[in-house]
Amino acid sequence: MAQELTLGTRLGMHMTQQQLRFVELLELTAPELDDEVEREIESNPALEVVDDAPDNGVRESDRMPQYVRRCAGSVSDEGAREFAPADMGESLYDILLEQVAQSPADATVTGVARYLIGNLDSNGYLRRPLDMVIEDLAAHSGVEVSRDVAEEALRLLRSLDPAGVGAENLRDCLLLQLRRMPASKVRDDSIRILENQFEAFSMRHSHRIISALHMSREEIAEANELILTLNPKPGAAYGGAAETAAGVIVPDYNVGREDDGLHISLNNHIPELAVGESFAEAVRGMEGRRGRPRKGTEFVRDRYKSASEFIQLLRQRQLTMMSVMTAIVNHQREYFETGDVYALRPMILRDIERVTGLDKSVVSRATNNKYVSTPWGSVMPVRAFFSDTVTSMHRQDAEESPVTDSDEVTDVKEAERVQADVLTNRQIEAAIRELVEHEDKKHPLSDEKLRGELLKRGYDVSRRTVAKYRDRTGILVARLRRQL
Repeated sequence: MAQELTLGTRLGMHMTQQQLRFVELLELTAPELDDEVEREIESNPALEVVDDAPDNGVRESDRMPQYVRRCAGSVSDEGAREFAPADMGESLYDILLEQVAQSPADATVTGVARYLIGNLDSNGYLRRPLDMVIEDLAAHSGVEVSRDVAEEALRLLRSLDPAGVGAENLRDCLLLQLRRMPASKVRDDSIRILENQFEAFSMRHSHRIISALHMSREEIAEANELILTLNPKPGAAYGGAAETAAGVIVPDYNVGREDDGLHISLNNHIPELAVGESFAEAVRGMEGRRGRPRKGTEFVRDRYKSASEFIQLLRQRQLTMMSVMTAIVNHQREYFETGDVYALRPMILRDIERVTGLDKSVVSRATNNKYVSTPWGSVMPVRAFFSDTVTSMHRQDAEESPVTDSDEVTDVKEAERVQADVLTNRQIEAAIRELVEHEDKKHPLSDEKLRGELLKRGYDVSRRTVAKYRDRTGILVARLRRQL
């Protein structure tokens, strides 16, 4: 064995603690940032909330300002819009428990029914087998009940409003709702279809239903119309568990329209922060002393430094967010002014990087998992404004046409025309939605036929691309869109 000492050079990059903290703050959503600021205020006594009084002795540079901006103007604090999520009201569980409390059933049955309610998912379905629920009652609550009592509690649950709660699956949910309706031929036909030919119904295979149940097309069409009026998710319309499962989206940005143009603001509730004057005075006094620092002064210095850095990083985070969103709105100005998806321009992270001077990774963090409230009231992911480019047939024709020296005069105009023919994938998705909305529901368009219709409009995309965009917009395949 031998030891050897070598000398070499190596390039590397290390992030400071401040840079790491800035990245963490930038990735937070609006509600998460509000919580982080609250935690910092509670944990750091040097960080204070500044009152509105102008003579509080705190330097303006140490304050944390609020950020509101006109799209092409300066920072202002006028006209900020607050976004408040809709009131979700009572939860599904509260409504069901109230009905159980008014039930004449005995205490054992109502107790099991309450336990069953606690096992419902956000849509009102009971996904767990009844035998497993009985075992859980014995193991965790020490309550042993018979199968008959559990089934009676389940019947009680399924008799509650909204109709369909306590179902095992979609078929069961629809049948529960149909059996609550007054008897009629259409209702009975609907029950027969769901009980005996649910798979054929879900696959829109009307010929199989006709063959198996000896029903006419008119009878199947009437039954289908009734089934489509039923609610496949009876619990989703209520608050509580549904709200927790689905989540309430709180936008990080607000974009509004005013007389002088578009208006951008950050949608968070950060108070105006500053370093406490007592800590600032103590640190200034320490800086004037010579010699070894007194015992205990490290805590004051550390808290003062931490508060100052947090305010600076928070200010940098807010300015970065505003800079990125302002660049996005300016790039997609026509869309924000009209709401027309066909007005969306192709845009990638590099476009915003070029305008703001920020690194692409910073732009990505400022837009990832962030939402914006638009002037017409909808809430959209910020990433929805970034889109791939799809080249239309006109551009292909231009590229395939031979270019001679005599064409140099028209090069600029040709370049402008080619640029105008570059489309976004959002426009393709909108065109697919439009075609599906106006298709013959008895003979819906397949992906290949959709491709042919898009080709007529000048959108040269493959069938695979059509399928991808159709899936992304939540449109079912042609077979499942067919009406019976």
